[in-house]
Amino acid sequence: MKQVACAMTIAGSDNSGGAGIEADLKTFAALSVYGTCAITAITAQNTMGVYEIFPVPAKTVKKQIETVLTDIHVRHAKTGMLYSKEIIETVAEAIVKFKLMAVVDPVFRAGTGATLVQERDKKALKQFLIPKAYIVTPNRYEAEDLAGIRIKTVDDMKQAAEEIAQLGAKAVIVKGGHVESGEYVTDVFYYKDEFQVFTKPRIKVPAHGSGCTFSAAITAYLSLGYNLFDSVANAEKFVQEAITFSQKVGKGRIPVNPSAFSLNRAEKFSVLENVSSAVKTIENQPVLSRFIAEVGMQIGMALPYASDKKDVASVKGRIVRYGNNPKAVGCVEYGASDHIARIILTAMKHDSTKRAAMNLRYDPRLVDAFRKMGLVVSTFDRKIEPKEIKKVEGGTLIWGVEAAIRNAGKVPDVIYDLGDIGKEAMIRVLGSTATEVVEKALKAIRKTRTKF
Repeated sequence: MKQVACAMTIAGSDNSGGAGIEADLKTFAALSVYGTCAITAITAQNTMGVYEIFPVPAKTVKKQIETVLTDIHVRHAKTGMLYSKEIIETVAEAIVKFKLMAVVDPVFRAGTGATLVQERDKKALKQFLIPKAYIVTPNRYEAEDLAGIRIKTVDDMKQAAEEIAQLGAKAVIVKGGHVESGEYVTDVFYYKDEFQVFTKPRIKVPAHGSGCTFSAAITAYLSLGYNLFDSVANAEKFVQEAITFSQKVGKGRIPVNPSAFSLNRAEKFSVLENVSSAVKTIENQPVLSRFIAEVGMQIGMALPYASDKKDVASVKGRIVRYGNNPKAVGCVEYGASDHIARIILTAMKHDSTKRAAMNLRYDPRLVDAFRKMGLVVSTFDRKIEPKEIKKVEGGTLIWGVEAAIRNAGKVPDVIYDLGDIGKEAMIRVLGSTATEVVEKALKAIRKTRTKF
């Protein structure tokens, strides 16, 4: 029987489900890792704050760890909220006893500001746990406490990483989310006397659980057999996606969404299958050949949590007129079309159900047919497009779709424009799936009383 990758989280419970043990186990599951846990504290909290903390006795934490590890093969564990000196010492002893590769997230306080470790016990973390760590994952404020320096720049982050490594940790990654750096976030990874810098766009979301999710993802990738650098690099991408698709469920901070990764992965084949089915329908409908634009026809569909064109499946090479029939030049694959991806991704920012689109040659009779079907039809005017937008590659489509959405007050079913100098007039049909989009187009053609 194939051995299952297993990992452990030793942390506090967040009863609101956004951080702590709950976030860690969600992350393990998303990455196909079997998750085990030892709960160090029970909290009463929600997205607005932590209102009560009840620490679990150290002997009970010890018993939780031992009963799991004497039965289940776990080599990698992460720590989160430990709260007291007694629990910190207990966890440090378990790391040594069971020869665990430990990812230590030195959780000092919650994103809402609540203290998650007793102030007098921070020294215990430095003395007993950091020296046992395989990698430590502090944010700016935690790194300042551990290193004893102020952090304002990337150079400060590097210095802090070196200082923390001198406490005994094999590797350190200082997270830069709280360091002012404009539109980008920089994380500094230090391992074997070398630095690696990870830079990513800043997502302006008051995220809840991002630190827990990041350290849990590192742990999961390690348990899957990735080396340390690759585990960190993959975790960087994973948490960025989780923050991008954070879920607003309460009145305060917004929990990250570790499930985005697994749901995208689960849908990959079905999306390809749906677009392929739509393409077959197009190829079997000669009437559609009359609506193939001069630049060709394209159809695409995005994964449920799409962030860029690699998450949108479409036809490589587009669909062209071949005799009297439409014909796909290439196969369906992800990342094949910039244009259709821009349309879909822009629409999804306003309505996540609008995951598919296709383009058709403009014909006013067809636009009228869509309206008669009761669909929401909107337009944009290329002639009033700002000059600075025109200079940006692909900017026109994003601007145009946004304008059409504003004009309609929602994401429409159909967006058209009358073109401009050197720009062909076009109709775009939007929907939840590629097959639905094709059916909308065919229905509009059939419903019109005018022969095309």
